[in-house]
Amino acid sequence: MKNSKWGVKLSLIVNYFVFAILLNSVGAVILQVQRNFDITKAGASVLEGFKDLPIAIASFLLASFLPKLGYKKSMLIGLALVSIACLFMQFADEFWYFKILFFIVGVSFALIKVTVFATIGLVTDSPKEHSSFMSLLEGFFMVGVLLGNVLFSLFIIDGEPKSSYWLNVYWILAGLSIIAFLLLFFTKLDETGAVKKEKTLASDFSDMLKMIIRPLVVFFILGVFFYVLIEQSFQTWTPTFYQNILKLPASMGIQAGAILAGALALGRFSAGLALKKFHWLYVVSFCLLICASIVLVVLPLTKGIVVVENVSWLRAPFVAYLFPLMGMFLSPIYPIINSVVLSALPKHLQSSMSGLIVVFSALGGTTGSIITGNVFGHFDGQTAFYLTLIPMTLLLLILIRFNKQVKLNRSTVQK
Repeated sequence: MKNSKWGVKLSLIVNYFVFAILLNSVGAVILQVQRNFDITKAGASVLEGFKDLPIAIASFLLASFLPKLGYKKSMLIGLALVSIACLFMQFADEFWYFKILFFIVGVSFALIKVTVFATIGLVTDSPKEHSSFMSLLEGFFMVGVLLGNVLFSLFIIDGEPKSSYWLNVYWILAGLSIIAFLLLFFTKLDETGAVKKEKTLASDFSDMLKMIIRPLVVFFILGVFFYVLIEQSFQTWTPTFYQNILKLPASMGIQAGAILAGALALGRFSAGLALKKFHWLYVVSFCLLICASIVLVVLPLTKGIVVVENVSWLRAPFVAYLFPLMGMFLSPIYPIINSVVLSALPKHLQSSMSGLIVVFSALGGTTGSIITGNVFGHFDGQTAFYLTLIPMTLLLLILIRFNKQVKLNRSTVQK
């Protein structure tokens, strides 16, 4: 059984890794469609919506249905869809191809993320193990984001903005998706017990709707929404920020996205160590305060930067190295609050809660990207990122209230 659980865990990590690359390629793609097809920043920002809204809608509609379909089958369907979509991207010569790609990626990720989050409960035996594996999983997600940005940057020709050579990256992404499909296909997953319930779909869906009105869930949903709004504002628009504000080549902008993702991964891997010594609220509060400080210190340094010929990382402005540090302190927040709320609920509600996590994560990501894109287009990058201080403040206040609800929920359960 132990070997079987490790096989499932490896498959979940690989699935998450593949979708990390696909989902977070949106920043690189937004930059490239501006160069290839002369799309405006506001116009390109809709790609985030084509990715995130299908995630939200599909997660909300399918969360209660997926246990009936089966977690393994759901993940296999998602991997098959993105494999086919990536194979067709060689023919992408218009903007609408990318809208369809991210729509498919969004629906597929809804199938993957809800089932992955629910499956964690089947392969872990305690809240501590649940939290540990959640952080590990989210850490590998960020490793996927890092390597994905590096991968895209290798296929971009800086001096040829209209070149379609970069689309060859989708051959590699199709191959990775197929490998993930085969690994899962040959992995045994025991879905009996907690997964299969003697309840109707209508009853399961009703349970999910009822959860939304719980104070614990309300504050959690608000927290997830504002966190993802902040994270996606930075992650999606970092390549554009580096090219337009820091005057660096497109390939370096995408590599900066990789550095940011590396910092995010490091933050998530190290979160487990901090949680062993400190309460989770102290950890996330410290992280938010450091993020706000970095914004206030770094953005004034971006004023008055001039274009440098033959620039490289050895000749880049000092601020280019400081900006990604934010990822190290921003990243631990998401897996921590996810694990807190899932551990506070009984296992039979964790699939429904996973659906709500995905829904409001997607809505927050879309909102953050579109707001940042429009501010970028109408004002400047500095203003766009200064505005993230508002949701950071709101998130801190929300998580303080969320912590109070967690304590109340635990005391109620104990009685």
